[in-house]
Amino acid sequence: MGYRIAVVGATGNVGREMLSILAERGFPADEVVALASRKSLGTEVSYGDTTLKTKDLDTFDFAGFDMALFAIGSDATKTYAPKAAKAGCVVIDNSSLYRYDPDVPLIVPECNPEAIHEYSKKNIIANPNCSTAQMVVALKPLHDRAKIKRVVVSTYQSVSGAGKEGIDELWDQTKSIYNPVDNKPPKKFTKQIAFNVIPHIDVFMDDGSTKEEWKMVAETKKILDTSIKVQATCVRVPVFVGHSESVNIEFEEFLDEHEARDILREAPGIMVVDKREDGGYITPIECVGDFATFISRIRQDSTIENGISLWCVSDNLRKGAALNAVQIAELLGREVLKKG
Repeated sequence: MGYRIAVVGATGNVGREMLSILAERGFPADEVVALASRKSLGTEVSYGDTTLKTKDLDTFDFAGFDMALFAIGSDATKTYAPKAAKAGCVVIDNSSLYRYDPDVPLIVPECNPEAIHEYSKKNIIANPNCSTAQMVVALKPLHDRAKIKRVVVSTYQSVSGAGKEGIDELWDQTKSIYNPVDNKPPKKFTKQIAFNVIPHIDVFMDDGSTKEEWKMVAETKKILDTSIKVQATCVRVPVFVGHSESVNIEFEEFLDEHEARDILREAPGIMVVDKREDGGYITPIECVGDFATFISRIRQDSTIENGISLWCVSDNLRKGAALNAVQIAELLGREVLKKG
């Protein structure tokens, strides 16, 4: 007997990816239901070779369902996640609503799978921010070997992280560059995103950081180790899909770059592509549709005693969102629910 699964927000970018990945990975589901808001009622979405018609989230009864993968905003999640959890359905939430709740585990399966057993406090599990997810996958095996003291990261985040509106704005503005009559001023972003970069994601906080940067700090500490210091600068770039990160790591003890490369090659969820030649690294366009977090440009940092720098690239709609949620569902089924 397999699982009964609901995908909430099935018509959005992440919801569609969740359905695709459930099918690709052969998740043991006896039933998969696609849920969306009433305005999207009846919209057809793909689940493997099957086409599903969306059902109304507002009237849906979660009783009897094992898991619900949520891919809707925090406001809607606040309404519907507790209903699903109360009905006995374990919620795996992709919004930021529960990430910092001490009674809700924040999980990246390659990093802290043991936290899965904490789900029962609220029947909810949180999925981390997209930029955090790929970074901690890279940090975890290195932290296990040499203990990380400090991380300085600069992100180069694609517009798909801002949803369909972000993708549309980059597309429309790019076209308008070559057709000045059809001017497309910024709406989703604070400045023009086409042929530009914007050092601003989410709202500004009192200390001058943005909330996206704060998320990376708080989530890294919750997932890996509260003692790790993190300094982040998060930047939106004119790329449709795929987040990139330049990561500088300071360890408590020396870690040779060759050993770091070997550790990362053996680590789960990571693909090392690191040749010191033209094109011997991965860029965002090459990671799209892939499950892996790609690591390149691994090198010693000579400016500090125990430092390593690296380049980290991942499909933000997959590992940064949908894939991680499905991996949590797999972990929950394997370690806790144990059906099938």
